[in-house]
Amino acid sequence: MDFKDEVQRVKFGINQIGNFGLRLVWHSVHLLVRFWYLGVGVANVIESYLISSGLLKRYRSIDVGKLRYLAIVIESDDACRISKVIQLLQWLQAIGVKHLCLYDTEGVLKKSKESILAKLKNATLFEEADERDSLLDQKHMTLEFASISDGKEAVAKGGNVLFMKYSKVANSGAEQKEQIFTEANMTEALRAVGLFYFSIC
Repeated sequence: MDFKDEVQRVKFGINQIGNFGLRLVWHSVHLLVRFWYLGVGVANVIESYLISSGLLKRYRSIDVGKLRYLAIVIESDDACRISKVIQLLQWLQAIGVKHLCLYDTEGVLKKSKESILAKLKNATLFEEADERDSLLDQKHMTLEFASISDGKEAVAKGGNVLFMKYSKVANSGAEQKEQIFTEANMTEALRAVGLFYFSIC
């Protein structure tokens, strides 16, 4: 009888030690993950500060003149805040962005394009733009409004694929020439997102 009791005590002790060990491992891993995310957050804050203060050389001089076309995807909730969108557009116009596409899935911005254009100086719709006007006025901006009803979601996804592909090359630190996307690049990107694009040419 004493032997069985002793065996039970030993098993109970081993179980307690095992449970304590597992809890210790769990809490240690949890603590490491929390420290990792804290470190990443601090690094992001420091990088943001260095970028805004102009101390990082790679962000010091961005030539917006080389930017041919900028597309911005705006969440539908944010698209309802027209005043914030107008502030963003005014800032982009002030830094010299010439051609801009605003995309929101529900078409909220497309419905509000007249009021947006009324608040911006020297801005016209992309389809109404005249090349001579944009050449004469350096602050001229052309806007295009797109939504899911335009069928441009595939192009947005394809553009995201191209961005991810070429941002990896840029982040690798390799010296590269200015990247020009061709129709073949876009076709490849559309195939990658499951859509096929055939050229008429």
